[in-house]
Amino acid sequence: MVRITRTIDFSCSLSCRAPDLSEEENRALFGRSVAQHGHNYRLEVTLRGEPDPVTGMVLDLKDLQAVLDREVMDRFDHRDLNADTPYFEKQPPTPENLARVIERLLLVALPKGLLDRIRLRQDDRLWVDVIEPPA
Repeated sequence: MVRITRTIDFSCSLSCRAPDLSEEENRALFGRSVAQHGHNYRLEVTLRGEPDPVTGMVLDLKDLQAVLDREVMDRFDHRDLNADTPYFEKQPPTPENLARVIERLLLVALPKGLLDRIRLRQDDRLWVDVIEPPA
């Protein structure tokens, strides 16, 4: 079993707020993050599997990059997570929630059992790991 990790960077803006809470409740819960702001995210996607005996690859990196471009870059890069995507209509775009959204998109787009984990870095001091159980 080997693991291979590909990294991409994307930027987006957001406002952390729970739609069912008042402005005051949102400010108390999310503080300054309630205001519109942006992040430059780094996403690390790790795949696990046995390398193909002919190619020596778990997955051709061109194919992985195409999935990441389609599922992550096209949906989130230079977007407002609240206004430009449907994923945060009922939940705030916290790093944890964004990581889980990306996980769900990649689980559908990649061959079954290949996704090992994703790491979403919001900055040098904060990241979220979502780890898939072995198939």
